Amino acid sequence: MPAIEVVLGDITSEDVDAIVTAANESLLGGGGVDGAIHRAAGPRLAQAGAGLAPCAAGDAVATPAFDLNPPVRHVIHTVGPVWEGGGHGEADILASCYRRSLGVADEVGARSVAFPAIATGVYGFPPTEAAKIAISTIRATPTEVEHVRLVAFDDETYELLAAAVQ
Repeated sequence: MPAIEVVLGDITSEDVDAIVTAANESLLGGGGVDGAIHRAAGPRLAQAGAGLAPCAAGDAVATPAFDLNPPVRHVIHTVGPVWEGGGHGEADILASCYRRSLGVADEVGARSVAFPAIATGVYGFPPTEAAKIAISTIRATPTEVEHVRLVAFDDETYELLAAAVQ
């Protein structure tokens, strides 16, 4: 089981092997964390993503990190569920995002991975439930990843993730 750390900050400046982005199915970039990662990595990230798209909700794929600063070598794109009230398998899809991202990290040899709070922005997943799913899934998923950093973009998300780790 990887060590899990919660930090408040900018995911694009994390000192890890791979950064996970909360992508849309096209993998062309979007708003929020995905837009920030695409801006930092440069236009080749969208070009590489387009060649792998579409990516289904709950799945994950990797591209090179392009213009992100080393040691980041990979961007792992995962598509979270759009919240529709919780009765449409959203929790299972969100858990799959974390499992598949760790599996892809293993495939590319990443030993440290930074995750955002997947699907809690424009996709509307309730942040408290999302934090619990993130932590329980990471803890339950067999992986060679040694260190997971959950990067919160605001104080509220940080507090929710920190509480879920305990």
